[in-house]
Amino acid sequence: MSTVSTHVLDTARGRPAAGVRVRLDAATGDGWDRVGATTTDDDGRAPDLLGPDARVQPGVYRLIFDTGAWFAEQGVPHFHPHVTVAFEVTGGDDHCHVPLLLSPFGYSTYRGS
Repeated sequence: MSTVSTHVLDTARGRPAAGVRVRLDAATGDGWDRVGATTTDDDGRAPDLLGPDARVQPGVYRLIFDTGAWFAEQGVPHFHPHVTVAFEVTGGDDHCHVPLLLSPFGYSTYRGS
């Protein structure tokens, strides 16, 4: 079983993106089930995404970042109302870190550690 974390960085401003709502869903045979949700802290991290000591089974997951609301709260014009990042957790993963590098008109992600 594995842990999942994320970190959102505002690349346009060169600082962490505090206050972004994010949720974690697990793929099921019929669609998706929510397994966690939180808001990024002052460092842009989501430390309580799953809760203390929570782990996920191998499978397909997605992180959904509410980027449109976050940019709107700051009065910043933007293109993406939300960002969805799907990824797979395998049996050998101890920890799966999925950072989001965000700007008003684009984003990037990668597998972190």
